[in-house]
Amino acid sequence: MESYILDWANLLLRWLHVITAIAWVGSSFYFVFLDSSLTPPVDNDLKKQGVNGELWAVHGGGFYHPVKFNVSPPKMPDHLHWFYWESYTTWLSGFALLTVSYLWNANIYLVNPGDPDGMSPAAAIASALSFLVVFWLLYDFICRIFGQKKNGDAIVGAMVLVLVCIAAFLACHIFPGQAAFLLMGAMIATSMSANVFFWIIPGQRKVVAALKAGQPVDPIHGKRGKQRSVHNTYFTLPVLFAMLSNHYGWLYGHQLNWLVLILMMFAGAAIRQFFVMRHGYKLGRNSHPWPYAVVGVLVLIGVFSWLKPVPAASAPSAAPAPATAPATAAVPADAAAGGSIGYAQVGPFFQQHCVVCHGAAIQQKGVRLDSAEGVKSHAQQIYQQVVQLRKMPFGNPGSLTEDERNMIKQWYESGASVN
Repeated sequence: MESYILDWANLLLRWLHVITAIAWVGSSFYFVFLDSSLTPPVDNDLKKQGVNGELWAVHGGGFYHPVKFNVSPPKMPDHLHWFYWESYTTWLSGFALLTVSYLWNANIYLVNPGDPDGMSPAAAIASALSFLVVFWLLYDFICRIFGQKKNGDAIVGAMVLVLVCIAAFLACHIFPGQAAFLLMGAMIATSMSANVFFWIIPGQRKVVAALKAGQPVDPIHGKRGKQRSVHNTYFTLPVLFAMLSNHYGWLYGHQLNWLVLILMMFAGAAIRQFFVMRHGYKLGRNSHPWPYAVVGVLVLIGVFSWLKPVPAASAPSAAPAPATAPATAAVPADAAAGGSIGYAQVGPFFQQHCVVCHGAAIQQKGVRLDSAEGVKSHAQQIYQQVVQLRKMPFGNPGSLTEDERNMIKQWYESGASVN
């Protein structure tokens, strides 16, 4: 019953998380586009009101005319729309989803199941949460100390890149690959929402309060809010990649998964830079941003080529297992040579790697693999998850060697015998 309740919670929270994330990312992208697409006003009345940029657009059969004031409108409106609940709801639903999906079963998803000397579930939870908090504190410190200096944006960008690389390396060496990728996405997303909560919205409230009181506005609030908003737009594509990557075991299961993660995040940020700058280029404000797109695409092509499967004929007899992987059953000579495989040969793999999550005590997704008949009834799912997607064993796919995967492949393709 617990598994059924958790599945429903996972479904509903994931649904909410995706919906609110679309709203947050969509509004963020729109305002970045708007800022880079505004043109000086033509109408004299707009100039007199203090408008320094306008945009004419058509959408859904109607014409829209948003304008941006240099400081404030001549009269503050009674009602202002604040863009913050999109951010807060995205983070709250995401953290709840992280709790239901990973923290609740930390002994399965945050700890390498075959490592007897690994962290306890409590230590794994504390370590995971510390990634969210410590990264934000370090990132915020960098922005506050270096953000207002000459060439501050470049300095902050370089230091944050180094910080992300260090975090990716540590996460992929502390946690199983799938959890590490997800935690990196949650870590950066936490900083994005913290930017809104601690800097962007408080700064805007101070500006509005000063204007309503007829007091001069400190420009630092606008500069800081703009800086953090720009950071958020560059964080977006790396975060989305990290969140989607848990469906692709050949990404997070690679021995150098930390480097895979860094390269993919870098490619996302470079491509985002292209889209941010291209509107300004159309208005003649900057050079063509095509180099950013080229760099991002080349990195993607490079990772694609690097991770491509090795042909079976030239593949090594066994891929080295991670240091945390348990000892594995010996592979029979006839299996290595491509002979017929029965349950007697592959059964020990299921007992060693799968029963911890799919046995009598725990039956994730309602699947039991602690008997020959149970394995036979789920043979197609096993083939898909273990051989094609390379996603299982969940949280530690590297603990299953290439020879063992090939044996499971041969067992399935030869009829999935229970003998």
